[in-house]
Parts: sequence; C-alpha cells; structure tokens
Amino acid sequence: MRQRYLALFTLVASLPAGALTFQTRVENVAWKVEGDQFECRLIQPIDGFGSGEFVRRAGEQPTFQLRSDSNVLGAGSATLLAAAAPWQPGRGDINLGAVRMARSGVLFTSSQGQASRLINGLLDGRSSVVRNYAGEGGRAMEVHVMPVSFAKAYSDYQLCAAKLLPMNYDQIRQTQVGFPGGGIELDSSARARLDVILDYLKADPSVNHIELNGHSDNSGNRLTNRDTSRRRALAVAEYFKAHGVPDEQITVRFHGERYPLAKNNTPANRARNRRVNIQLDRVVPVHKPVEPPPVQAPPAAAPAAAPTAPVGAAQPAPGK
Repeated sequence: MRQRYLALFTLVASLPAGALTFQTRVENVAWKVEGDQFECRLIQPIDGFGSGEFVRRAGEQPTFQLRSDSNVLGAGSATLLAAAAPWQPGRGDINLGAVRMARSGVLFTSSQGQASRLINGLLDGRSSVVRNYAGEGGRAMEVHVMPVSFAKAYSDYQLCAAKLLPMNYDQIRQTQVGFPGGGIELDSSARARLDVILDYLKADPSVNHIELNGHSDNSGNRLTNRDTSRRRALAVAEYFKAHGVPDEQITVRFHGERYPLAKNNTPANRARNRRVNIQLDRVVPVHKPVEPPPVQAPPAAAPAAAPTAPVGAAQPAPGK
C-alpha cells in the first residue's frame, strides 16, 4: 500500500506536457458521505478547485458531478477519463467521452453509465480525471479525483443508498394505477404502487395535494363508463384516506372514455385505458386573513343634570 501511495506522487510525470493539475495531496485525500431518504452523495474535496461527487437520487443510479465556485478550466467541452495508475504499467487511460462544462456551480453531470465506469475505475485504482485544453496556447488543464481509500468510502455510500426511497419526486409526481380486469377493485399491483406513494408522502410532508383522474375504456355506454371511472378514482381515494391522507388533500375527477391512452381496438389497449392517473403537488396553503372583531360604539353619555342652587341661595327674580 505504501508503494502505491508513493507512486501517486509520480502521477504528474505521466500527465500531458505542461498540464496544470488540480488534485488533493495523497496524505490529505478524504471522502465523506452525506445523505437522507431522498439522495446520497460521496464527495472528495479537491484542493484549490472544488469537489468531485457521486450523486444518487432515490429511484436512480449514481451520476458524477464536478463542482466549483469558479471554474478555472473554463466553459465548453472537456474529456472524462478513468486514468490508469502509475503503479499499473501497461494500462492506458479509459476515455469515457466528452462532457459540457458550465462556468460555476455544478460544472457538469455525467451519465449514469459514465459514473458506473468511474466507480469501477476508482475501485481498480484509477483516478477520475476531467481534462480540457482551455489554457493559453491550448495548455492542458486537469482535475483529478483520487482513488485513495475509495473502497471503504464506497461501502459507506452503499449503506446510505440502501435507505433511499424507491422513487424520487420527479418519478412519482405523475403516475397511475391500472384496472386490467375491468372492475373497480384495486388489485395487488395497484396497492403496491399506492404503498410506494404513501411511503413518499410520509417522508416528504411538503407534498400535500393529490389529484386523481379516473378513466375507462369504451366498452359500455357513456354514462356507465363515466360512473365506472368515478368509482375507480374513489377506490384510490379511499385507500389513501384509510392510510392517513386527509380528505381535504385529495381531489377526485372522472372522465369516462374521453381520454384514452391507446385506441380501444384490442383487449390490451382497452386494459391500458382502464386506469386512475395520480398527480402529486406541493400546494402553498392559502391563509385567509383574520378579520378583526367589529368595533362597538361606546355607550351614549347620559344628559347632564341641570345645576341645583344651594339651599339658602338667592333665587333670580322672575323675568330676569
């Protein structure tokens, strides 16, 4: 292991001539894992530059992001590499394709396939490298994410990922349950999908509105189809309410056969059209201003009594 770390110090010698490289010194390389039910991050700070991060959202595979407050590499195209380690002679770099760099913040987000190959490379002792030629005279500039202690950090990252929700908000905000059998009862597949939505609602209280839109095929008359779509939407609403969703957060609509997903010309297509679409939203509550109590007029003052002359006082003469 010590020989491997010593070999890392010779890495600069293997870079393109005159390349400007950003990387953390081997003895200072550190990984950290951050996350919750919605997202996990595996981060390596890069001295003088920013950070390299593997990001995994709920319901998705990891991507790789490069972050910097001021991108000295410059905007435009760059090359992503799983670079061979100096202590592994005879192995070349693996070119993972071009990425488009922004000027600051998240400079780019890789594809899931690129991230997978970077992870495998790090586990195999390769560095994750971003290279471009934006310097003076086309000078190469590189950012390196080092493989030091990656295996342990990746194991911790996987423990975080095991706690992620099955789906993220973008995936779950518009979904549907089907009624392939033609009735109005929820089957096991529909209940399983609704349970996934319920788990998300419990984890994210900011999602506070559910719109349900019931649909049917065209196998009955219009009134019958409309009523069937209503009963399907109500079946979903009742399932949500039975599991703690407040009634005031649910809106039910029903459309009969009006909005098919496919032409009602085969049994399979008709089964697709028998469904309830579910849309989740974050709705800001509207608080009505509290009206102040009406101001009551003060009670009328009693008329002042006429002054009474003291006993024994002289009375004015009549006519005066």
